[in-house]
Amino acid sequence: MTLKMSKRRPLVAQSEIRNMSIECARQGGINLAQGVCDLPVPDVVIQGAEEAMERGTNIYTRFDGRPELRKAIAAKQNRYTGMDVDPEGQVVASAGATGAFYATCLALLDEGDEVIVFEPYYGYHIVTMASLGIKPVYVTLEPPDWGFVAEDLEKAVTSRTRAMILNTPSNPAGKVFSREELEIIADFSEAHDIFVFTDEIYEHFVFDGREHVAPATLPGMAKRTITISGLSKVFAITGWRLGYAICDPEWALAIGHFNDLVYVCAPAPLQIGAARGLAELTPDYYQAVSDDHQMKRDLFCDTLRDIGLTPHVPEGAYYTLADVTSLPGSTAKERAIHLLDKTGVACVPGSAFYQGPVGETLARFCFAKEMPILEDAMNRLRKL
Repeated sequence: MTLKMSKRRPLVAQSEIRNMSIECARQGGINLAQGVCDLPVPDVVIQGAEEAMERGTNIYTRFDGRPELRKAIAAKQNRYTGMDVDPEGQVVASAGATGAFYATCLALLDEGDEVIVFEPYYGYHIVTMASLGIKPVYVTLEPPDWGFVAEDLEKAVTSRTRAMILNTPSNPAGKVFSREELEIIADFSEAHDIFVFTDEIYEHFVFDGREHVAPATLPGMAKRTITISGLSKVFAITGWRLGYAICDPEWALAIGHFNDLVYVCAPAPLQIGAARGLAELTPDYYQAVSDDHQMKRDLFCDTLRDIGLTPHVPEGAYYTLADVTSLPGSTAKERAIHLLDKTGVACVPGSAFYQGPVGETLARFCFAKEMPILEDAMNRLRKL
């Protein structure tokens, strides 16, 4: 038989995050591996979707999304970042932030192109590019400060470099890139005439009085930045698959056409629910989300310290990377499995976020859980 799968197949395996989630479910444990965010969905979001279904908003939308959602995204972006966004030509609603990222890669990059990526990275960015024949080139950020300098970027750039990916606040490190760091990135991207693809889905999870700065707002960055975000995290609707890209109309049209090809559209009534949430929830809601997760971060990191798994305290998002070298095992995966076997708490081996050896010393924990579940997890960990 000569039938066979594509050359892409070996590049796209189940992620370590999903692997640990499956192993956790098999053992009946507590899943701090996957960033599900099992918090209550705001009532206005649910009601908006229900009313849309009842009104018959159940058919295809325009390729870039319902006008209510695009207008709400543009208004929210202006309110929180100061960006002046045209909802008719600069917003593309997609099937989650991952959908927006995939459509962006299809529209703006070619096979053989190179993209600079900070590691630790979000694995879906890497696999998406690999499936399209796009090569990631890594700039390694090491704990505890996850810092970089301009020379690090210059060492990574080649004649094939077309873009760089910036995840702020970052998954998994929780790094919030400062304005000064973003200025380095802006100068670099302008000097080498490359795109900057941002993943800003944790923009409202920022701690200790820090500020999320949208890279597109820096001088000279509006044209070359593709701002990608979504509603999965802040509204706790990861299964609704609602994300978006904001960019110059020239890029938005192309991204929208590929979005139409791959996804047709994001779920129509769910777009209305998200639009209602964006329009009606006040800044107090977003601040409360941030404050709640900062409190959980502090409690969880204290637990990790107490059991000898030194945490790298995140500045944002809702994950913490911790040093797990005190656990038995020679790899991060072996140590993560040991922790699950002994405590029933699942984490993700740090090797899922690094190409290099740094990842073998780390594991990622998600603390975006309802308080009783997080308390149960912390109590189990304290028995280690």
